[in-house]
Amino acid sequence: MSAAKPLTTLAMAVLELLYERPMHPYEMTQLMRERHVDRRVKLRPGSLYHTVERLLSQGFIEVVDTQRQGRRPERTVYAITDLGRDTFSAQTRQMLTTLAPDYTPYPVALSAGNELDREDFLNQLRRRVIQLHGQVAAERTIAEQLIEKQLPRMYWIDFDYITHQRQSELDWTKKLIDDLETGRIPWPGQKAEVVPTLSLLADEENPDDKAS
Repeated sequence: MSAAKPLTTLAMAVLELLYERPMHPYEMTQLMRERHVDRRVKLRPGSLYHTVERLLSQGFIEVVDTQRQGRRPERTVYAITDLGRDTFSAQTRQMLTTLAPDYTPYPVALSAGNELDREDFLNQLRRRVIQLHGQVAAERTIAEQLIEKQLPRMYWIDFDYITHQRQSELDWTKKLIDDLETGRIPWPGQKAEVVPTLSLLADEENPDDKAS
């Protein structure tokens, strides 16, 4: 790849939009919010403009026009270059096939959770479940709206993936709460009633539970 470092997720989102047509940063921001890109990319106006400037300096995009409407500030319109297209395609292939570590805080909190009181830990998990239920419901509503718009699924397949992840986290966390409450997973200091197994292995050994 031509870039010294891999493109950030925000830079990839910008190039993806410019694949469609030339546009100015304000339009990029509006489209990202309309398409809920901000659910997978940290989107702030300042960071977007900084990303655009960096892509311009690297030769991945170029200025093709300037626009002014009334008394509004002049807006610069950008287009993707051949180098930008090649780099974008190469990194897309790499990202699709590379398993990258995901340093999210939830696994860290799960590991540290045994230092809390058992009931305190369970209460925090229950609060997380409530929040996850709300997010899953909201995301399903958004998905229904996208379907009503007859937007091709491949245009929002990323959102579909995130929603699926959220539902999986909700199901896993609810099972963890149930396992702790029933003693299938003993709290430190308690006697284990069963031999511990990974959740995936436990599901394979109990297909009836998974089906229900």
